[in-house]
Amino acid sequence: MSKIVEELKKEYKETKKSSILVYFTLRFLVILCLIRQIILGHFDSALLCVLSLFLLILPIIIQRRLKITLPNTLEVIIYIFIFSAEILGEIYNFYGNIPNWDLILHTLNGFLCAAVGLSLIDLLNKKSKSIKLSPAYVALASFCFSMTIGVCWEFIEYAFDKTTLVDMQKDEFITSITSVEFDPNKSNKALKIKDIDHTILYDAKGNVLMVIEGGYLDIGLNDTIEDLLVNFIGASVYSILGYFYIKNRDKYTLASKFLITKEK
Repeated sequence: MSKIVEELKKEYKETKKSSILVYFTLRFLVILCLIRQIILGHFDSALLCVLSLFLLILPIIIQRRLKITLPNTLEVIIYIFIFSAEILGEIYNFYGNIPNWDLILHTLNGFLCAAVGLSLIDLLNKKSKSIKLSPAYVALASFCFSMTIGVCWEFIEYAFDKTTLVDMQKDEFITSITSVEFDPNKSNKALKIKDIDHTILYDAKGNVLMVIEGGYLDIGLNDTIEDLLVNFIGASVYSILGYFYIKNRDKYTLASKFLITKEK
């Protein structure tokens, strides 16, 4: 028995080495990026690098303060997610240059948040002697937790766009629009404009501000709905995995690689 325990401890240490390696590698890359942004005079990007350094160390702080353990797989993905979103996405504009980069991250976010939600509920479920939640309820609650986080993030993006005009809800070109506002009779009939080639913007004095080539500019609605849709997909995938894991912990172990555990 003691031999098995020692082997498990050794395996745990070996797996943790990979998360530590990823952590220091990404931290080194962020520091290089920080130095470069300061040299270039991009101080807003430099502040983003500082934020990224804080976010990278946050999982370690949370584990120590709350006395919990993040599984190696979850910890590595969190580090990569932070680097991909803040450094690659924002500073190096992967959101604009790499197709579906934003959707990939939001899908992953939905998956991870569902894992965190299921972990929290499962820990409470294990500690309770009077109430035992069913696997279906735990899975549904983790799904709702993930979707709530996704919705709250969209609220944050909307608030930042309205107050600081940073365009977190990315715009995109569309070639057709439908609206009841086009109906001159105000009869609530939706009229559609197709094959929009370009849009001309005027100010109040009739001066041309800009000619938008390629269609009409959607101001973030499509981005918000697409983000929530892929968040839904990510949350659904993990919630299904979590359901089978709670139902049979010995057979369906994939979900356990993302579950937070309490230190003994």
